[in-house]
Amino acid sequence: MSFSTQIHLNIARPFVKWAGGKRALLDVLLLSLPKKWNAYFEPFCGGSALFFHLFHKGLLTNKKVFLNDKNSELINAYKAVQKSPKELLKELNLMQKAHNKEYFYYIRSLDKKADFKDLDFIFRAARFIYLNKTCFNGLCRYNAKGEFNAPMGNYKSPKIYDENLILNAHFALKDVELSNLDFEILSKKACSSDFVYFDPPYYPLNKTSSFVRYTDDFLESEQLRLYQCFKDLDSKGVFVLESNSASAFIKELYQNFHIQTVFAKRAINCKGDKRGQIKEFLIRGAYE
Repeated sequence: MSFSTQIHLNIARPFVKWAGGKRALLDVLLLSLPKKWNAYFEPFCGGSALFFHLFHKGLLTNKKVFLNDKNSELINAYKAVQKSPKELLKELNLMQKAHNKEYFYYIRSLDKKADFKDLDFIFRAARFIYLNKTCFNGLCRYNAKGEFNAPMGNYKSPKIYDENLILNAHFALKDVELSNLDFEILSKKACSSDFVYFDPPYYPLNKTSSFVRYTDDFLESEQLRLYQCFKDLDSKGVFVLESNSASAFIKELYQNFHIQTVFAKRAINCKGDKRGQIKEFLIRGAYE
């Protein structure tokens, strides 16, 4: 089977697990899209579920697409999928064969070394995907030094990669501009009639529910900065949509915008009985 045929077999979808991923909310998100838009931006792309879905629907044809995230290893993985999928698959296959507890913790420890960023970008991408697929509940979690610290998950035979998933993602990402910037820097590129979808680390509902260290803290001051960015974009005619927690803080902050309460399945939680339907806010700018 040829490479060009294989990439059309399945729908392009996220190739990593991601806390707060939007696959369960795609139908609701589609109903909240502007009727037409120019360029498409995701400043907090994460797993990019909405991007891949829009691509499948043909809604991004002939449009510039900008995917960004503060997590440099995530964006490095996107670039490897975009530029070198076959080489990435070879590396992932080696990791699949080598997987065990000792190997997991060896691979996890590599970012403690001073020359970590000098490692081959394909190897680093494979490492990121490998850890994502084998760590506890798929949590992409870091300590204060920026070192990956999620423990190994209790999986008997984890599937490290899916060849068709990687190849279809490669096809979808072919012309996408990828960046590892602060969300505000990327958002400044958006012009009137462009569409920006914000899916930031959510404001915690309480002191114990916060999971923000996937890059660094994103609490009150950062949420206020995001609100100002949302407001500024809306004022210059950019179509803006945001997902966030159904918290009193967020409700008050965005009180002058349209807020819809939606229910999403929490797929990643340290306690199995806590994975269920939770309320979220979907906040829309002035567009119809």
